[in-house]
This record gives sequence, C-alpha cells and structure tokens, in this order.
Amino acid sequence: MSATRIRRLGAAIAAAAGGTAILLSAPSLSGNDRGSSLSLDAIKRQINDSNGVVPSRAVQESSLIGAHSGNPLDLLVIGGGATGSGVALDAATRGLRVGLVEREDFSSGTSSRSTKLIHGGVRYLEKAVFNLDYGQLKLVFHALEERKQVIENAPHLCNALPCMTPCFDWFEVVYYWMGLKMYDLVAGRRLLHLSRYYSTQEAAELFPTLARKGKDRSLRGTVVYYDGQMNDSRLNVGLACTAALAGAVVLNHAEVVSLIKEEAGERIIGARIRNKLSGKEFDTYAKVVVNAAGPFCDAVRKMADKNVQPIICPSSGVHIILPDYYSPEGMGLIVPKTKDGRVIFMLPWLGRTVAGTTDSNTSITLLPEPHEDEIQFILDAISDYLNIKVRRTDVLSAWSGIRPLAMDPSAKNTESISRDHVVCEDYPGLVTITGGKWTTYRSMAEDAVNAAIKSGKLSPSNGCLTHNLRLIGGDGWEPSHFTVLAQQYVRMKRTYGGKVVPGVMDTATAKHLSHAYGTLAEKVATIAQNEGLGKRLAHGYPFLEAEVAYCARYEYCESAVDFIARRSRLAFLDTDAAGRALPRIIEILAKEHNWDKSRRKQEFQKSKEFLETFKSSKNAQFHDGKHN
Repeated sequence: MSATRIRRLGAAIAAAAGGTAILLSAPSLSGNDRGSSLSLDAIKRQINDSNGVVPSRAVQESSLIGAHSGNPLDLLVIGGGATGSGVALDAATRGLRVGLVEREDFSSGTSSRSTKLIHGGVRYLEKAVFNLDYGQLKLVFHALEERKQVIENAPHLCNALPCMTPCFDWFEVVYYWMGLKMYDLVAGRRLLHLSRYYSTQEAAELFPTLARKGKDRSLRGTVVYYDGQMNDSRLNVGLACTAALAGAVVLNHAEVVSLIKEEAGERIIGARIRNKLSGKEFDTYAKVVVNAAGPFCDAVRKMADKNVQPIICPSSGVHIILPDYYSPEGMGLIVPKTKDGRVIFMLPWLGRTVAGTTDSNTSITLLPEPHEDEIQFILDAISDYLNIKVRRTDVLSAWSGIRPLAMDPSAKNTESISRDHVVCEDYPGLVTITGGKWTTYRSMAEDAVNAAIKSGKLSPSNGCLTHNLRLIGGDGWEPSHFTVLAQQYVRMKRTYGGKVVPGVMDTATAKHLSHAYGTLAEKVATIAQNEGLGKRLAHGYPFLEAEVAYCARYEYCESAVDFIARRSRLAFLDTDAAGRALPRIIEILAKEHNWDKSRRKQEFQKSKEFLETFKSSKNAQFHDGKHN
C-alpha cells in the first residue's frame, strides 16, 4: 500500500516538473465556452472603462428593495469579506442577478487582519512528503495555482516577496534547501522565483539585523524562497467595487436582521436588512442566500435553525507592526519551527515591518483585541533571531484577527478541524461557505456559486470567468506607472492660512498611489492637484487628503474607520498617527457626505474606540519587563 502511495506521489511531482499542464490544463473550448469568452471581453471592458463609476449607495439600496418576491435576486450574499466579495464577483460575471450586504464594511473582519501573505502551500508539501499523503500534495498544487491567479488578477496590490529561513546547523541547511528545491519543482510554471542558499556572510548583507550567533549556536547560512504578499483590505475593496461594476448590487453597513422563509417554512427565500447608517429596514428576496459571514456564519445559520450545530472553531491570530529598520525593504524572515514549535515571521510591509503570529482559541467578537502576553510572545520569539534590541516601545500597532477554522458538518467526527474550506447547505436555500484562507478565496467563491446554482436551479449564462479577470485598477498596470504621476502631477496643498501652494509629487507618494489604486491613481492625483487636497495626512506616511475624497466618491467609504483601516492602512501601520490624522479625515468626509456636527462628533468617538483595540506602545497598559 505504501509503495503505491509513493509511486502516486512521485508521479504527481514528475508531472508537475515536466509539464504541469497535465495536472492543470485548461479544458478545450466548446461552443458555449466560446460564447462566454466574448462575454468575458465585454465584462473586462465594463470593469476597465475609464469613465466607469460604481453605482451610489442610494441606487444599490433601491435595487435591493426592488428585489421583491415576484422579482427575486438569484443570489443574496451575506458578508463582504474576501470570500463574500469573491462570490458576488463570480456570480455577477456568470450573468446572475446578485446582491451583497455587509454589516460593517468590506474587509472589516478577518480579511483585513491577515498575515498579508499569499501562500503557495509549502507546509502542505512537507506533510505530503513525510506522510506520503497525495491529498496534501493536491492542496499544494491548488494553492500554487490560486497564488498565481491572485497576483496576476491584482498586480498593483500584490508582489513576490523573498523569505529567508535561518539555519543553525548543517542538517537544517540540507533539509530546508532540499525541501524548497522540491517546492520549486512542484511549482513548475507557477514558480515566482527559484529558491537558493546564502552563506552566513551573504545573509548578513541581505538581512543586516539577523543574528549570526545565539545561545549555544551559530548561523550556518540561510535558504530563501519566494511567496506572495498583498495589501489585503484594498484587495478586498477592489473585489467589491469590481463586482459592482460587473453588475452586482453591493451595500456595506447593511445588517441582516433575520432570514425570510417561505410560508411552508421549508426554504429560505430572502432576508430582512437594516441600513445601519439610516436605520431603515427592508426585505430583499433571493432564490438562494449565500452565507459568507466568516467567523459569524454560525449566527446566520442559527437564524434559519436555532438548533443547528456550530461549525466554526475560532482561532486568534495576533500581529504587530514595528519600525522599518527591523527588516530590510525587500526581504522577509520566516522561522518554520521555533523552540516551542510555532511558526514566526517578520516581513516588510508598506514601509514598516509586520511580525507574528499566534494561534490560540478565542471567543467571537466584532473588535477582537490582542492580549499583552501574545504581543510579548511575538517580541520574545523574534528577539531570538535578531542582533538588535527588541523593545515593546517600538510597537506601532498590534491587532488580532479571528480565523474561522471550520468543521465539516457532514464529517463523521470532529477531531480534525480543517484549514481548508467547507461548503454546506444544512437548510434549504441557505448555502454556507466558510474556512479556507485568503490565497484560495477565488476558488472558494467558485465552489459556493456552483453550490448555489445547484440549490436554486439557477441558469447562469456562462461558467466561471474569474480565473483571468483583473480587478479594478489592475488592467494595463505596470510597475513603472508611478513615473507618470511623478512627472505629470503636482500636489496642491492648502496652508493653515488658506493659501494653496504647489508641492512636488514625490516618488514615495507616487509609488504609494500607483500600488494602492493601480491605473486609477491618476484620478486621485487629479483631485490632489485640482482641489487643493495634496497634503499628507500624517507625517512620515504617503497617504494624501485627496484619497479620502476619492474613496468617499468611488469606493463606498462611509466612515472615518472605513478610511483609516480599510481604504488606507494607517490604523494598522501606526495607531497614533491614525489618531492624529482623524480630525482632517473627518472634515473631508463630512464635506463629501454632508455630515452635521453631531455625526462628526460621533465619528470621532467611534474612531477613537476602534483605535484603542490596536495595542500600540502608547495606548497599551503594560509592565514592560524584558522589552524596555
């Protein structure tokens, strides 16, 4: 039996190396498929129309209200995270009538609090080899393919990142080098860059803060491999806006109050929705409701059946942000197994360093907070590998995210909690998609839409088109795009005296705008130039006042927290800087949305409460101890 498993494993790896297309080849086009390729071109033109603008909130709400029992949507998606937004985009591009509602904001939960990595499944490969597990190997192929798709579909928001693994004995050098060479082999055409070994001296040049000596050990060298990195919440917002341009009706700050059942009570046929900004409630009907509420999906399932068994095992993942000097600009550090068996990493991200992570049981809350001992664990762990003093006072921001680890309700036992995704329909008309990870959001969405089509006997005009569909701002984008901004635009800044003076569109700001907004960055630059909104929001960060106005107009940015946390990443990068920028952000949003004095005050208070859950060194109560 084991010999057969070895042969299967070896044959799969050989196929991947010699011609990956054997495993992942595209099917031949039928007549219907050829028709769908034309519709794909039409959808791409619609998404990439330079004059295209997402419909207003009022239009979107009106469309949801118009989906009555005699004219229901095909799909109503609950949850605007990566999976829910991916479902809306997938369904809309199949020609289905789809609506999406999100209680808070797009990416307000787990999807904005990720590790920021697009994993290729290197840890699955280790399990596949040592356990002779073909199923784990298939997960590697799947993760590699999806990683490639994510990066290609949003090139402005994603990049390849070299990750260095330090080796403190020659066995580790050989073990990691051979393992990562096998990873290169399996990746085939999906490879980002080849892995390689660096000597101790070379490693010190590439990663100056890496310790050469530790307790009773010396660095023998490092092995570097490549994974993907992303700006997670901006990618999520891009998904939602792309879905809107493709015809989906998306509405953030809209909470599902209850589910609507048909008279016999045998099927879900819609939902009662409350607009949290206006307080207005309305009914929206749909042939199928897709529950993509992440950690909160059990709460939605209980609306259908209060006795349903939970399928979510919530796990807390804490990350911290440190100054840029902790890691070099173009190199991350990943330790696959620390002395207590955990994975630890330190990665450059948006001009700062993100470090993590923890994995511990937690309760489900809207605003999870990191515990001080979790922050201390991360600081302790990275200090073992660095030659600089690691200080608690260096922590610019710290946050906690809830991973919705899922148990398949159809499984015979619950001993093994899956990190893969689960699609189930335990009440007719309510399809639940949960679990999984950011890397595979696209295929998760595809599986959910397939299940919804089956449940509602829907008739899509074509199959899934999201394999090769660039998100808004991605089509035609090149890494050199920032030079157009630097050469052709100026930042007109309003002084405290009210005078408008020109400022240079510096390289850092131009690069930031290009990566955050892709080909649409010129619209932001135009606002900065023509409306006197070219000033930076916070010292030391490239975020402009113009971005607040742009996001309010074109990205459904409805609150100050929407901006500091999801449209820009200032709350995640530097909690205190975000706090200092709040008054000006609220002033601009108030002008865009016609807020009165009461709403401005409310926004300031809510934003302060939100920032207090991010434990920077200045707003955390801690006894410093080891890390002074």
